[in-house]
Amino acid sequence: MIRTLGIPQFDQCVLNMGLINLCNQASYVGRVVRRLHNLLDSDNAFDDPWRKLHQIILHIPHPDQLYDEITLEAGLTQGYNIEVKSVADPSQIPYKVPQGGQFVVVMKQKAVNDGFTIAATGFFIRPIALLSLDLIVDATTPEYHSIVVKHPIIRDYPSGWENQLHQYLNQTLPYEALPNLVGYVDQALNSDYRPPSWDEVYLAAKGFTGL
Repeated sequence: MIRTLGIPQFDQCVLNMGLINLCNQASYVGRVVRRLHNLLDSDNAFDDPWRKLHQIILHIPHPDQLYDEITLEAGLTQGYNIEVKSVADPSQIPYKVPQGGQFVVVMKQKAVNDGFTIAATGFFIRPIALLSLDLIVDATTPEYHSIVVKHPIIRDYPSGWENQLHQYLNQTLPYEALPNLVGYVDQALNSDYRPPSWDEVYLAAKGFTGL
């Protein structure tokens, strides 16, 4: 069963903003992925870099965390809270990642100036602009519940998307068969698209405006 998020509003907004940046090849994160791809495979520089496996580390900072030379809001808008690493050996990943999927680790900061602890793991599925995550409820059990983070700009996901997601994660539906929704929210594919800022995402979550 896919549950609603049921997490603090700030955390949900950080995940939404992270997904916005992951889907946009023109973002800081998108440029990092392209640079990694070109370094490792310069002969195929024009191929889709997201076809290869990456580990994505998405940090959820404390809402009152301060940084030198940049505001928290600006850093989240730019996607500076996201790290991307190439994965040469898939056996290093504790999941069997479907072809074209990306392994995601969510780290959360519980107090100002504190370190980060693991809060969730899962997948980024780029064609359908989704994060599929297992939130850790109790790390000692372990107890978790599954959530899906949908792109806040895409209003109408196609009917049957949940079944397609399950089929893809179960590896009965290939990557190429997924609906291509990301093209609407990727500046490299849609020149009319303008990604929202952190302030817009946060205010929309509070009901003050719409994206």
